Amino acid sequence: MGNYIFSLSDKVTRKPVAYKNRFGVELAGDLYLPADFDESKSYPALIIGAPYGGVKEQGPGVYANELAQRGYIALTFDPSYNGDSAGFPRHLSSPEMFVEDFHAGVDFIGTRPGVDRNKIGVIGICGSGGFGLSAAQVDPRIKAVATVSMYDISRMHAEGFGGTLDADTRKATLDAIATQRWDEFESGRPELTERGSPLEIGEGTNPIGCEFGEFYSRPRGYHPNSITQFTQSSVLSFMNFPLLDKLEWISPRPILLVMGEVAHSRYFSEDIYAAAAEPKELYIVPGANHVDLYDRTDVIPFDKLDSFFGEALK
Repeated sequence: MGNYIFSLSDKVTRKPVAYKNRFGVELAGDLYLPADFDESKSYPALIIGAPYGGVKEQGPGVYANELAQRGYIALTFDPSYNGDSAGFPRHLSSPEMFVEDFHAGVDFIGTRPGVDRNKIGVIGICGSGGFGLSAAQVDPRIKAVATVSMYDISRMHAEGFGGTLDADTRKATLDAIATQRWDEFESGRPELTERGSPLEIGEGTNPIGCEFGEFYSRPRGYHPNSITQFTQSSVLSFMNFPLLDKLEWISPRPILLVMGEVAHSRYFSEDIYAAAAEPKELYIVPGANHVDLYDRTDVIPFDKLDSFFGEALK
């Protein structure tokens, strides 16, 4: 716990919390409260999920710190098997588990003093945008969802970035991981993927990797719990189980999709906007890339998020 990439406002109180999801995994979280919080009153609440590979001390805390100043109770958390949350093997990733973590957040925050359980919303950053939307498909307690720089991790693994994964490459990947599972079963040591954020950045570095590396692997966004790696065998579950095939079930609850104008990931938000039922809105942040919306408080559209949830949770 610690090493936050931002300074806590003197208008906000933050306290560590712990609670279990339905699989019995204990999640480590932070609860952000307005400094003048009065538990005899009734407040709207937000559950804020980290980018895929990120932790609560990074982007989620940036959002919670700002929105708590605006009168929300905000919960951030580390996904199961990652960060300060429990679960073994470490750095496992799972579509069902990561969606369940949002359901568990609703369980927890909806039972806190001062929270109006009829006014609970979700903000999902990057991969958590997909997980938060997926949770909302079947959890009517989530009254509104905003995604920021959204990634659909299941689609990314099944199709490759931008749909570039051909059938031969997919088969080779599945064959390799299937064989690897025998090795891991015998050794008890799961293999990790390569870092999503390279430590060394040079002229030959993939531009997307460069963007992530400049955040996660530099002082700007570095946190020791955020290694941007997962167990390789986790890929199979994401390839097998789509996250967002029931989007229309969210309606009539509103969806806000926030994306950067020059974000490499914008097609995820655009496609979800096209597939989702009303009410929905696609909000484009001029000049912003994918990672700008993790932490750049001068770029993140907090006024838009506040007005969206203010209307949706009234």
